[in-house]
Amino acid sequence: MNITIFGGSEPKPGSPAYQQAQHLGEILAKAGHTVITGGYIGTMEAASRGAAEAGGHVIGVTCVEIENYRSIGPNAWVKEEWRCQTLTERLDKLISGCEAAIALPGGPGTLTEIGLMWNQMVINTIPVKPLVLVGETWGKTFSTYLTLSEGYFSNRIASMLSFAKDEAEAVRKVSDHM
Repeated sequence: MNITIFGGSEPKPGSPAYQQAQHLGEILAKAGHTVITGGYIGTMEAASRGAAEAGGHVIGVTCVEIENYRSIGPNAWVKEEWRCQTLTERLDKLISGCEAAIALPGGPGTLTEIGLMWNQMVINTIPVKPLVLVGETWGKTFSTYLTLSEGYFSNRIASMLSFAKDEAEAVRKVSDHM
């Protein structure tokens, strides 16, 4: 199964967030899954590294617009690059190219990825598939959002999001769903 990992570009090698993403990539690869990431630094690099070092296949989805913004290329653990021109095209490939997605902590880009995938499932432009958000930050953020937005969400829409305390639980939730 192709599993996309969403997450921030800020984690540095050796940091807890980097180690979490690296462990997630390793677990997925050992279970026989292909890991898809945004292909660059931080969480993307760590997950790619964990998967590659465990013998898994890693797809990096890169784009010209990001490289114009920040002089950067694909990380060393990407085995297959899906090259896009625009950020919008890149987001589409990250979402449409997977059977499930796991979101680690991150910033506005990660929040955009979660929101876009969730909304596409809501309006049936993609099939409903596991979207697991990892960590207390996502749990509190979305719990507050769903509670304060009462009346805007049916149970069906809210249930499209799944929450996990850590990367191991996220992989279990994806596996259980499949």
